[in-house]
Amino acid sequence: MSKLPSNSDTDYAVVYPSSSSGVLGWLDLWIGRVEAFMLGAGVLLMATNTVANVVGRFVFQHSLFFTEEVNRILIVLITFAGLSYAARHGRHIRMSALYDALPQSWRKVLMIIMCLVTALVMSALAYFSTRYILSIAGSGRVLPALQVPVYWIYIWVPIGLGVTAIQYAMTAWQNLLSDDIYLSTDVKEAHADTVEETSL
Repeated sequence: MSKLPSNSDTDYAVVYPSSSSGVLGWLDLWIGRVEAFMLGAGVLLMATNTVANVVGRFVFQHSLFFTEEVNRILIVLITFAGLSYAARHGRHIRMSALYDALPQSWRKVLMIIMCLVTALVMSALAYFSTRYILSIAGSGRVLPALQVPVYWIYIWVPIGLGVTAIQYAMTAWQNLLSDDIYLSTDVKEAHADTVEETSL
């Protein structure tokens, strides 16, 4: 007997739909969950930390000594979680003057190439950032206020870059499997040709 999806799984699939199926769809769903959690938790923690510091400074005449360092960690977290989130929803800035002038068959080929190249670049950046973090970890440096290793600030960099690489690789795969052109695994291209055809 197959297991029915829980309400949370169903609700999440409605909010964050995936055009992929099977293992690819499952991976896409869980990447979306991790991104949403990281972004939501990061923004809420930063807001709480900043408000608490303001209250402490103006009401109790004492700032929280760890506010700046915590916010630095959260800014890195939000930035690189947002990188993969934007890739998942096809929200990155694209310079598409040449791309838009091409017919659909060539646009599809170019989209696959762009996604694969971007995935490779993101993977390389994740690798080099991991090496950098390992070098910092080996130095034994700690944050002055929190007294935690400095590399904790940057640990989200390779994670965000790695997930972004996965997103672009999945988008390339989605374009190979589908007749349509996808900007991400769940966002189809809205090209002028398509708009004209649907309006007729």
